[in-house]
Amino acid sequence: MFSVVILTLNEERDLPACLASVQACDDIVVLDSGSTDRTVEIALAAGARVITNPFKDFAQQRNFAQNHIQFHHTWVFHLDADEQMTPELWSECAEATNNKCTDIDGYWIAPKMIFEGKWIPHCTDYPAYQARLVKAPQFQFIQVGHGQREAPEMKLRHLRGNYLHDLSSDGEDEWLAKHRRYAKLEAKQHKANRSRGPWWQLFTGDSLERRRALKQVSYDLPFRPSLRFIYQYVLRRGFLDGIAGYHYCLLLRRYEQFVDEASRGDKNDAN
Repeated sequence: MFSVVILTLNEERDLPACLASVQACDDIVVLDSGSTDRTVEIALAAGARVITNPFKDFAQQRNFAQNHIQFHHTWVFHLDADEQMTPELWSECAEATNNKCTDIDGYWIAPKMIFEGKWIPHCTDYPAYQARLVKAPQFQFIQVGHGQREAPEMKLRHLRGNYLHDLSSDGEDEWLAKHRRYAKLEAKQHKANRSRGPWWQLFTGDSLERRRALKQVSYDLPFRPSLRFIYQYVLRRGFLDGIAGYHYCLLLRRYEQFVDEASRGDKNDAN
């Protein structure tokens, strides 16, 4: 068995479905960042424990959970409120955590990204693996861009199942507002840490390493917003995801514009 921690901030709309997807869990913790809506009320009504901690970034928040929450189980599944467990993944996680693995720290799991009610695998680079089922407290995250990644010393394996991530649950305006904030975090981190992974991983690494290497190389390319659209919609065949894929690729182009604007703002502040 394993515990579940759910990160929240004003998630009264998405949290009920997320909680329902993990209702078989006997240890659900909602790690809230100071919600002012009914998030905490909904969590408590569902039998979850609620702990509050100010949000700095995703890695910091997940590491707070790892280091400071007394989970009932050694293994912990990390979810966000706009994500949901699937029955297939639940069964696979239960089997993995019952195997008493001592040689690994966690598992990579690929989300299925849902946009406008449709799974859009091509323009979201499926399978884009993330570390989500991990041991506490030994597993640690590091911040990369506006998201998080496993610390380099962590040892992981892959699971086949998927969790669901609804990219459009809050609507386009909220998506843009959220990603404008994310862009500022990404630009700030890129400025503070300009180290690059080996460029040859673009050709020799596994799919996860190639994706990460390409992300680093992209910062030095001109016309990044348009190139991002071409990459996701044409090269990654986002056009196969229909109108939902087209709309999402347009939003990704907007996001890269936000990153460029934030980067220029940092340079102007430095001058």
